[in-house]
Amino acid sequence: MSQHSLATVHSRAQNGLQADPVTVEVHLAPGLPGLSIVGLPEAAVRESKDRVRAAIQNCGYEFPARRITINLAPADLPKEGGRFDLAIALGILAASRQIPHESLSDIEVLGELRLSGAIAPIRGALPAAIKAADAGRRLLLPLDNLGEATLAPAAEAIAAERLGDLCEQLQRGPLASSEPPTLEPTPFAQADIADVRGQHQAKRALEIAAAGGHSLLMVGPPGSGKSMLAQRLPALLPPPDAAESLEIASVASISREGFDVSRWGQRPYRAPHHTASAVALVGGGSDPRPGEITLAHGGVLFLDELPEFQRQVLEALREPLETGQVTISRAGRQADFPARFQFVAAMNPCPCGWSGDRERECRCSPDRIHRYRDRISGPLLDRIDLHIEVPRLPAAELSGPSNASATETTTEVRARVIRAREQQLRRSARPNAALLPNELDSLVELSEMARSILVQYASKMVLSARAMHRAVRVARTIADLGDSAQIRPADMAEALRYRALSA
Repeated sequence: MSQHSLATVHSRAQNGLQADPVTVEVHLAPGLPGLSIVGLPEAAVRESKDRVRAAIQNCGYEFPARRITINLAPADLPKEGGRFDLAIALGILAASRQIPHESLSDIEVLGELRLSGAIAPIRGALPAAIKAADAGRRLLLPLDNLGEATLAPAAEAIAAERLGDLCEQLQRGPLASSEPPTLEPTPFAQADIADVRGQHQAKRALEIAAAGGHSLLMVGPPGSGKSMLAQRLPALLPPPDAAESLEIASVASISREGFDVSRWGQRPYRAPHHTASAVALVGGGSDPRPGEITLAHGGVLFLDELPEFQRQVLEALREPLETGQVTISRAGRQADFPARFQFVAAMNPCPCGWSGDRERECRCSPDRIHRYRDRISGPLLDRIDLHIEVPRLPAAELSGPSNASATETTTEVRARVIRAREQQLRRSARPNAALLPNELDSLVELSEMARSILVQYASKMVLSARAMHRAVRVARTIADLGDSAQIRPADMAEALRYRALSA
């Protein structure tokens, strides 16, 4: 048997945000023609033999009439999708000496093949590019994934459009790295907070939430501006740094939607419908996929009509809100996904929406209102830092002329938010909302009067230890916005007012 009947090509599988190395071994042996794939391939990988055969033949190359065995090592790592098509095709061509095997030694290969030989994009190109750079190899991948892959620090990528053209380049010599495309991020179409009339308390709470990374619950009748306020939160947030931008882009890269390179450096905003299942929100499936909480990583997750979500869906949020990550476990595999998102929710005060309104009469009985609000558990409410009422504005204020000059814009508020966030990062290297309980005593300084106000309120309203800690974190953010090194009585009093709805 010729030594050239065996070829090895490096590739990578996808398991959550991990891009595990896979070695594609191709062996040609005498015997009846056939092709078998071993190494725990899933259905889409097993079907690649038909795509690979058609692509090789349609590009003018010979598909060997021999017994072909393809091993995807390690054998205990599940492999899914069409991402190994290109590696398998190049391995077959190298083993049959139609292309030089030496040209593949320092590269990793990813790409799905069309029957015509065109190379289609794959998901997870960015995490694979990061790992390939760490391993000291270049990454050969579809042209459509080039911009995404070059976002990885120190990554060298080789883009290809068609299998036939790629093989011709390999026959001429080693492949040259592709020039990174010029990235032109799309300007973020900011929805300005000045567009929201009135609602001064709600705007203040939104500023506090943005500055400290706090979660927020808005309660008010239909049409009071809750959704408008939530949509304006991403523009108030500080821009992500390079490491955070890379993590946000990596999450988008493995999603079904993929990553749009024009969105580089922008925080995500996710607003799933209240009919979303627990799997859609948290993630899951036989092949673990990220849910909405992971797709909102580094940005905002907005749940409108909060009580309309299924109870088990809402309860699934409790652990990610505390830990900032979610683990999806299945019989054959486990995947960890980041989930550090800013949680914003909105709800009506009652099923009809008009409880407490001065002009509209509520049709709900007290028992019905109680059952409606009980759809949100106490432990979940306890994990939300800011609770505010968003009342309906009088018709005269809505229909009158807008006094835009007296209303702060997103740019003005964002400047204060960034300044306050910088103070937090210098003090503790994290936003106030992420401070651990054991850090509060050493990093947060309360005046004696502020501490007394906290103790009296907690005793009167029977606050849990978690609620007290969250109130202190909010007060620390309010003090940062006021450029105060110490939490003052007014800061603590304002922070406690934002817990009145859940007390």
